[in-house]
Amino acid sequence: MRIPMIAGNWKMNTTSAEAVALVKEMRPELDQIDNVDKVICPPFVSLAAVKELLKGSSIKLGAQNLYFEEKGAYTGEISPLMLAELCQLVIIGHSERRQYFNETVETADKKVKAALKAGLKPILCVGETLKENEAGKTEEVLTRQLSSPSARSYYLSGLTLAYEPIWAIGTGRAASGEQANQTIGFIRRHITRQCGREIAQSVRILYGGSVTAANIAEFINQPEIDGALVGGASLKANEFLSIVKQTSSFKRGK
Repeated sequence: MRIPMIAGNWKMNTTSAEAVALVKEMRPELDQIDNVDKVICPPFVSLAAVKELLKGSSIKLGAQNLYFEEKGAYTGEISPLMLAELCQLVIIGHSERRQYFNETVETADKKVKAALKAGLKPILCVGETLKENEAGKTEEVLTRQLSSPSARSYYLSGLTLAYEPIWAIGTGRAASGEQANQTIGFIRRHITRQCGREIAQSVRILYGGSVTAANIAEFINQPEIDGALVGGASLKANEFLSIVKQTSSFKRGK
């Protein structure tokens, strides 16, 4: 069985002091919840401090982005080697990176390769815009985003996918559980065609897009959905804890 994951993407929120306070508030309860991979992704400036707070815990640490070169004259960028000293996972290709920073399918592919080479586990985000969704192009867009010639090696290396309909990111307009499950089912069938059924069934696929404690059950109850990439709700300790607890309870069959 695929182990569910709940990853909190803090985006460009929290100072280092605020990040430390939030982790201290969540760690005791979060650390006691099992049967779920729990991931926190604070801003770069807080990674070192949060790493210290999470020592000895079951909570994993992730970054929100990286650059695909190991070093060089790339002012303002973060190397995968720098991150490998601090965290275990990294978000790649988030819709906001694609929308605001012109990241492409090719860029995301380079970043996945660089992350895996450095020993980091990528969470690769894919998803369509509202215009593409309404035009019936969701499957076409996802096929393009997932058609790396290295896909087989990615999935065997433990890459996690996150389906993020761009029209649901930060808008409060989440997809329904049924919609998300149907689309993630398409993604899994696409992987089956690329890599075979055994690999496709092993790949963990999350849903991301206005996930809250009030709607997480709608997603986690779906058979194809293996957890969530949580945005704003991950900045509220009680909300994030509730999301993780509900996920753990459901996967225990309660």
